[in-house]
Amino acid sequence: MTLPDRIRAAARRTDEATPPRRDRAVDALRAFAILGVVLGHWLVTALVAGGTGSHPTLHTASPLQHMPWLAPVSWAFQTLAVFFLVGGHVATRGYVSARARGVTYPRWLSLRLSRLFRPAAAVLTVWALAAGALLLTGADPLTVRALVKLALSPMWFLLVFAALTAATPLVTRLNPLWPLAVVLHVDLLRFGLGAPGWLGWLNLPAGWLVPYTLGAAWTRGELHGRRAAWLLLAGGAAATALLVAGAGYPASMVGVPGAEVSNLDPPTLAAVTFGLAQCGLALLLRERLGRAMRRPLAWTAVAVVNLSAMTIFLWHQTALMAVTATGLFAGRLPGLHTVPDGPDWIASRLVWLPVFALALGVCRTAFRGCEQGPRRPRNRPSRVIRVHRGRHPASRRGPRRA
Repeated sequence: MTLPDRIRAAARRTDEATPPRRDRAVDALRAFAILGVVLGHWLVTALVAGGTGSHPTLHTASPLQHMPWLAPVSWAFQTLAVFFLVGGHVATRGYVSARARGVTYPRWLSLRLSRLFRPAAAVLTVWALAAGALLLTGADPLTVRALVKLALSPMWFLLVFAALTAATPLVTRLNPLWPLAVVLHVDLLRFGLGAPGWLGWLNLPAGWLVPYTLGAAWTRGELHGRRAAWLLLAGGAAATALLVAGAGYPASMVGVPGAEVSNLDPPTLAAVTFGLAQCGLALLLRERLGRAMRRPLAWTAVAVVNLSAMTIFLWHQTALMAVTATGLFAGRLPGLHTVPDGPDWIASRLVWLPVFALALGVCRTAFRGCEQGPRRPRNRPSRVIRVHRGRHPASRRGPRRA
């Protein structure tokens, strides 16, 4: 049997092992949200090489600094709102189901958070050792600081998501308009009335609580109609356009080094309204995604991403840095070590994306056990595909929820 035949056979087994009741569109939205963030970071993050000798320096830069017309790239790949939408939907549904089965809140929460913090512990351990080794070998402290900051930057997301997960019983019935009102008033105080900048950090939980509570509303059946999805898409897009064009908010939906205001750090009202538009689009595409996921190959790819979602998210910046550091042995390479200041850099960076993906695949293989748990004994069925001979495929259990 050839390799393509083996891949198709494995995909068929995964497809047949998935229960008919599973909402594959939810898994697809989660996978696309994670991969959107990964690709976005790889496109707007540059490590520029400097210095001479055996210890070159690296500092972070962004093509958005030099080419503001690239701002639409951030519109396509800043997909965290969709991840929080799906997270709120899945967490609310899971909590209600757990309570119905008699599972206590501490037990439910510990099971959910373990999938978040086990892979995070691996990242922290590896980078603590790597930073120490770099400093002991004479690496520039500012370079080490830049690398560690970049590697650990996804942790803020993890902490916010964990906090919202822990608060799920409290926000199950919360109307998304309440956290949206908090963001609106915080921005009014900051940008309109001259309040101190630290007040903006109130938007960190409030801003991401908006799509999270939308996910809870989805679970309650309040967002199943296309009318609600169109309202979110049109209203969010119109509000974002007005805020950017008329109120002076940045056009980029990610932070730009050196910019006076960042839409993401902490979230602004423009970032939240943009997230509303994304959530509306995700809900509109749900049925179409569900049909696409009936194809075995597409569904298997989504299942694989979901089983390693946190590993992929937490290690994607490390993959970029590993390729960048290794490439220094060959000199200053375009798109990898050069200043991101023109179309040539963009063309070169696109060539490097498959290399980053390969490095991320190595990281996933090495550390996926931290997220999925220890490898099973040979005589134990897979958690991804449970094959029971003599049973109808519809009775088999499918991929575990990521």
